[in-house]
Amino acid sequence: MGSGDGAQPYNYGVGLYGSKFLTHLRDHGELLGIKCPKCAKVYVPPRQICGPCFTEMHELVPVATQGKIVSFTILRFQFLDPETGEKKPVPYGYGFFQLDGADTNFQHFLEVPEDESRLWIGARVKAVFAEKRIGSLKDIKHFTLAEN
Repeated sequence: MGSGDGAQPYNYGVGLYGSKFLTHLRDHGELLGIKCPKCAKVYVPPRQICGPCFTEMHELVPVATQGKIVSFTILRFQFLDPETGEKKPVPYGYGFFQLDGADTNFQHFLEVPEDESRLWIGARVKAVFAEKRIGSLKDIKHFTLAEN
């Protein structure tokens, strides 16, 4: 690995349900959650055990690619993206979103509109997908405001 080649010096296993989540995202441009059989809480991305119930989960369920902003920030400080070695253009946003059909928050990049006052807690957003999907979270380029 050379400097600036975008490679990370580690591997991370996403597990059985993480793999299914990323494969489904790549192949269908859709998001999956997992539903607890005891409390019915839906987690995105999927995990094996429900936090409150300590119950093993197996039922994968579709969730929407739209939802609402729960929290966000606008970053104005430029830095080198550790994955690409390129300077990250500013401003850019990062947020937590509650997708329709999910009970947990999903975090990702957020497109900042020219009129930043259009971003607010509760605003509706939708996922923007990469043209070529490879089976990673980068298959979602970012979330953008959903037009009403």
